[in-house]
Amino acid sequence: MRCKLVEGTKENLKATVQSLGVRGKMDLKPVIDVVQDVIDNIRENGDTALLGYTEKFDGVSLTSAQLRVSEKEIEDAIASIDPNLLSVMTKAADNIRKFHEQQKEQGFMMNVGNGAKIGVRVRPISIAGIYVPGGTAPLPSTVLMDVIPASVAGVERIVFATPPRKDGTIAPVILAAAKIAGATEIYRMGGAQAIAAMAYGTETIPRVDKICGPGNIYVNTAKRLVFGQVDIDMFAGPSEILIIADKTADPDFVAADMLSQAEHDKMASAIVLTDSRELAEKVLECADIRSEKAERRDIIAKSMEDYCAIIVCDSLDTAINFSEEIAPEHLELCVEDPERLSEKINNCGAMFLGSYSPEPLGDYFAGPNHTLPTSGTARFFSPLNTGDFYKKMSVINYNEETLKEVYKDVAAFADSEGLTCHANAVRARFED
Repeated sequence: MRCKLVEGTKENLKATVQSLGVRGKMDLKPVIDVVQDVIDNIRENGDTALLGYTEKFDGVSLTSAQLRVSEKEIEDAIASIDPNLLSVMTKAADNIRKFHEQQKEQGFMMNVGNGAKIGVRVRPISIAGIYVPGGTAPLPSTVLMDVIPASVAGVERIVFATPPRKDGTIAPVILAAAKIAGATEIYRMGGAQAIAAMAYGTETIPRVDKICGPGNIYVNTAKRLVFGQVDIDMFAGPSEILIIADKTADPDFVAADMLSQAEHDKMASAIVLTDSRELAEKVLECADIRSEKAERRDIIAKSMEDYCAIIVCDSLDTAINFSEEIAPEHLELCVEDPERLSEKINNCGAMFLGSYSPEPLGDYFAGPNHTLPTSGTARFFSPLNTGDFYKKMSVINYNEETLKEVYKDVAAFADSEGLTCHANAVRARFED
């Protein structure tokens, strides 16, 4: 099925965005009910519940001792991988690590007079949980993207979880990626039950401080429900790309980039904004040709029909307004001067400048993280980064002299709120 070809103007901007399909707005109550039952069962019954769900949903019967992947299994997995692929994964990991090293944070202490100091101390969280789904294809790139920032931040224990295959094993590329990235322990468990196990702990699974990683609607709902018990990275939805292209863009490049998102799943979104009708029609033709040859053409066809569009705008400024309204996960600027246009962009997860910075470059190799905010949340969420694995502590260090200078002000402020014991706590140091 073809994607839509529509007109876009300043006047119909919001209506056009809405007409593209409202993703992620399904009734979640039945999902919430199921997931809450899973969480409650894991909290109450630990390993017994986790193993029961593993048999029920993954078709694998395990013991508690088999949940954790052995070092020998990891070593055998690495030895079985094509050396060329292992080399590519290592190069990608190096790029990702170098990028995230630049995001390390330092605390500070500032003098505020007479020996008084205030500041912030930055510490890594103690234990992080990283989840990567099984699904229709293993995702070693996501393993690298989610584990490496935690490793760079200095997290002592990085607990990695992924569902077992039908024979109880885990795809060798997943195990290799986890080892390369710095996971300290690997568990074969999936779904909402894995999220619950990491959030609350079981006899075998340690309780973590933060859970990161993508998943299906049950996994994402579980993350929402355990938020507060643990921290999470973000509320992730279906993948999406928005491409702003002018008449200088290569229509086949644009079509190829659309399909690279549409093949993710049936709810993936690919939108092109252009001020050239001629380009729009050529992109549509190229997308038709490419989709017929694609291995995942059934998935692509559903995505293209429901959640993809080529929008002909009256100007590139209108295209930018559309993009800012949508706040896409991925934004490609396939225009004559992408640097200039990028200065006008405030809302996106990752920006790709020019026709030779395609989105898959970011997915696999360049270094910036590909775990990105979706469904418009790029208005307030950021990509996963090293800072996500830090916590910060305020530090206040006054001496007797500096407190004496301000204690009356502190007491007056406390009195104004009716909190006299607060006021007395500072007065006690200087008044009888």
